[in-house]
Amino acid sequence: MKLMRLAALALCAVVAACSPAKTPVEAPGRTALKLATDWKAQAELGGYYQALATGEYKKRGLDVTLIQGGPGVNVPQLLATGAVDVGVGSNSFIVLNLAKEKIPVKAVAAFMDKDPQVLIAHPGQGVESIADMKGRPILLSDASVTAFWVWLKAKHGFTDDQVRKYNYSTAPFLADKRVIQQGYATSEPYLIEKEAGMKPAVFLLADDGYPAYASFALVPDALLAKNPAAVKAFVEATAAGWTSYLYGDPAPGDALIRKDNPEMTQDLLDQAREKMRSYGIVPRVKVGDMTDARWAEFFKVASEQGVYPRNMDYKSAYSLDFLPK
Repeated sequence: MKLMRLAALALCAVVAACSPAKTPVEAPGRTALKLATDWKAQAELGGYYQALATGEYKKRGLDVTLIQGGPGVNVPQLLATGAVDVGVGSNSFIVLNLAKEKIPVKAVAAFMDKDPQVLIAHPGQGVESIADMKGRPILLSDASVTAFWVWLKAKHGFTDDQVRKYNYSTAPFLADKRVIQQGYATSEPYLIEKEAGMKPAVFLLADDGYPAYASFALVPDALLAKNPAAVKAFVEATAAGWTSYLYGDPAPGDALIRKDNPEMTQDLLDQAREKMRSYGIVPRVKVGDMTDARWAEFFKVASEQGVYPRNMDYKSAYSLDFLPK
C-alpha cells in the first residue's frame, strides 16, 4: 500500500534541475491551487480530503484541485517542473533531498508529527523492542535502506547484512517467524492481522526516538514569494481538515476518498484513523507544526551517516513562516 510510494518518491534525489514554478491561475475572488498527493486516496491523506470536502479551502479564498498520487506519480518532479502548486511530501528525507539538489521547493508544514514508519515482528519471538532486532533479518525496500535504515544503524548498531529485499508482499514475513518487516502503522499491521489471523508485534520508530516528520506541504519558492497569503491559508485550512477528520465527523472526507479510490474500504479507513490518533501521529493541537530543533536533530543523524554533506544548508529545505497559529 502506502509503502510502495517510497520507491517512486526516492527518484527526487536524481532531479537535478527544475523550471520555475507556475503561478496559480486566479479565479474570480479565489486563488487556484493544484495539490498533488503522494499516494492513492486513503486515510493517511484524510486531512486534505476533509479540508476539500468541508469547504475549509474555499472559506479561506482558495480553489484547490486535488490530484491523486500513485506509483507513477513523482511529487517532487511535478513541483520542480511547475506542474502543480503544492505537493504532499512523504518524509523528511524527501524534503532534504530537494535541498541537496538545490531545487527551490520548501516544506511549509508537517501534518504528521510522527513518521508512521514501523517495524513488525512475530509475537513470542523475544522481540520486545527495536533494539532486540539487532542481528535478525529485516525486510526493507530499496528506498528505506537509504532512509530510516541509516538512523537504525546509527542508534542500534544494525548492520547491512541484516537487510533482506522487501517486495511489498507479506508472504516472506509470514513464512519465517524470525523475520522483521517494515510497514506503516496505519496499514500493514492490520492487513497482516486480517490475512494471518495473528496480531503482530508493532514498533513505531518515532516512539524509539526517530525524529522525522511526515506528510509535508511542499511549496515552490516562487509561490512563497508571489502569494504568501495563499500558502498560509492552505496550511491553516489543511490543519483544520486534519483536526476535523480525526477528531470530528470524518464522513465528508471518507466519501471523497472512496470516490477517488474505490478500492478503499471503510474498515481500512476507520482503523487507520484510530491508529493515527492512538499513536499520536497527527496531534490534536499544533497540527502542522515544525521546529528548528527537530530538523537539526534529523539532519545531524543523516549527515553523520553520509546521506548529506555536513556543510549542507539544510535550513533551506523548510520554512517556519507559514505554520498555523
